[in-house]
Amino acid sequence: MQLYDPLVNTSPQQQPQPNSYWASTVQLPLPGAALKGSHQTDVAIIGGGYTGLLTAYYLATEFNIDCHVLEANQVGFGASARNAGFVLKGSGRLGYSAMAQRWNIDTAKGIYGEFTEAVERVSGLIKQHQISCDVQDTGYLKVAHNPKALAQLQAAAGFIQQHFGDGAEFIDRNTFCDQYMNHQQAYGALRLNDGFGINPLKLLLGYKQMVQQAKVSISEQSCVLEWQQEGGKHRLITDSGELTANKVICAGNAYTPKQFSPIIDNKYLPILSNVIVTEPLTADELQQAGIYTSQVTMDTRILKYYYRLLPDNRLLFGGRGAVWGKDGANPVYGQRLKMALDKCFPALKHKAIAYNWTGWIAASFDDMPHVFAQSGVGYSLGYCGAGVSFSSQAAYRLAQSMAGIASPNLPLYRQPLPAQPVSILPFGQLKRLGQWGYYHYGWMKDRFG
Repeated sequence: MQLYDPLVNTSPQQQPQPNSYWASTVQLPLPGAALKGSHQTDVAIIGGGYTGLLTAYYLATEFNIDCHVLEANQVGFGASARNAGFVLKGSGRLGYSAMAQRWNIDTAKGIYGEFTEAVERVSGLIKQHQISCDVQDTGYLKVAHNPKALAQLQAAAGFIQQHFGDGAEFIDRNTFCDQYMNHQQAYGALRLNDGFGINPLKLLLGYKQMVQQAKVSISEQSCVLEWQQEGGKHRLITDSGELTANKVICAGNAYTPKQFSPIIDNKYLPILSNVIVTEPLTADELQQAGIYTSQVTMDTRILKYYYRLLPDNRLLFGGRGAVWGKDGANPVYGQRLKMALDKCFPALKHKAIAYNWTGWIAASFDDMPHVFAQSGVGYSLGYCGAGVSFSSQAAYRLAQSMAGIASPNLPLYRQPLPAQPVSILPFGQLKRLGQWGYYHYGWMKDRFG
């Protein structure tokens, strides 16, 4: 089956589960029942990923609001089960100094506080509900790929220490290679102390169990094919039923088709990400490669690579994949990632790829996630691939908004997704051509500085 492409296909329904490493670590339950007949609820939630499930959880447990989750396929289909499992203090693509320049330092501090609370929220949910999701050592390493990036990381560490008073540690190249990773393309690194790695599918299934224990209805195999508004009510129509709601939350993120609702149509760009996982590394191979940590790691390239050592000593390595969805399953993109991995850790050239899969992420046109609600319709969109932690905070704020509680006065919550700039090509395939050109620019910039 051809890979679902949000800019091409009209619906994500009847799609298979990803053949990911995560899927090999846990037995998925049988799909839940599809929506059949006519039903009513106060808040309908479209999408059964992190954002949708946690919004339902908070609506039910904190605000006693009736809600119903509609998932197009089976919980575990979308980005929440395809990502690399990085719980990071951040989302979007803006650094904190860039936030301060765009708005002001107080706004940057407020956003930093929300991102910090998001990491704490995920950690708290895992502990409170005893979710077994292979939590690894804390620490987020950002690796400089050239001398210019090294200077930028030094400045970023200083900015965080000066304005946020938090643990941002600059690590020189020798220390990094001796104590963390003998990374052949590293010039140094910035370490933040509160990121960590998890198994994203196990986390998602833990969230699903929380929602079920809260007696919230989850209808799987229930793709919304039509959305009608009549008399202040919303009618969400699926293959075999319809759900009438007073309010609606759109929580499909990048898996939302291009024509779904005027509030989000043409306001984000879906980008394909690719992840590979190697065969397990022996103790000797780990020593030869110089990999001494399981902390989550990302580099400073425009077309970033991200990687971490998994609990069974496999190495996960990810980056950008194909531009067009129809090319997503082409093994060449996994092979390119393996070539990049081998340049970082030459001792692992002989190791085979055991898993190779793809997933869509959503990039907003202003590089920031937006969690917004107006006139009874809310959404969270634009995590830019860093939504494992912030989705929890976004869900809490969405639930608050549905309960009539104002969110903090921050651009994250008070500004809707901006429409695409006029300069960006308007049609799906032309957008992809623009993305293709940007990838080539990024590749040249990353290589030659």
